[in-house]
Amino acid sequence: MTSIDNTALGPLDKEGRLLNAVLKSETTKSGRFGFRGDIALKFQAQLADEKRPPDYSIEQVLAIAQEGEPTIPVLAGYLHSFAYLPEAAKVLVGRLSPKGSYFIFCNNIDLLAKYRIKIGDITFRILPCDESTVWKEMMDLASVDKNDIKKLGTAGRLDYLLDAAKDIGGSYSEISYEDGLAKMEPVKNRGENRPV
Repeated sequence: MTSIDNTALGPLDKEGRLLNAVLKSETTKSGRFGFRGDIALKFQAQLADEKRPPDYSIEQVLAIAQEGEPTIPVLAGYLHSFAYLPEAAKVLVGRLSPKGSYFIFCNNIDLLAKYRIKIGDITFRILPCDESTVWKEMMDLASVDKNDIKKLGTAGRLDYLLDAAKDIGGSYSEISYEDGLAKMEPVKNRGENRPV
């Protein structure tokens, strides 16, 4: 039985940052733990014992971690604003590896943009995400056909997709975080143009 406590996701769990989990369990690969959900970045002030949702999170996170290994090899997620990237890097500090594959989708960068941004010694691939999901975008990026995984359970699908994601190449312009900040667009309102 793989326990989250023995993986790089364990400290995040202890800090109460792993929220809204669709999956938070061992996967089909030996010694591997998978997580699909949100990673809270900034908590709201709490009054007494009321539990408030975080101010903002890395949403729709797809991540795996191997038992006994200090870092998360692959992680994908969505940030409502590109400006939250340093906060995400800070929360994940020590849990990511310079050799890992990290994909962050943002709603306020140019729809044709693909950036590679280094914070410390960690490289993040920054991609646009507009009215789609991280899962769907990662399936397209990794060229995984949904028929390949339809017979698998939730954990098996995560294993399959993130194993494929480790080898994603592609040309990304290498820019600094400051350049990205200067280029970013206003944050789009997710509720706009949605039927009520």
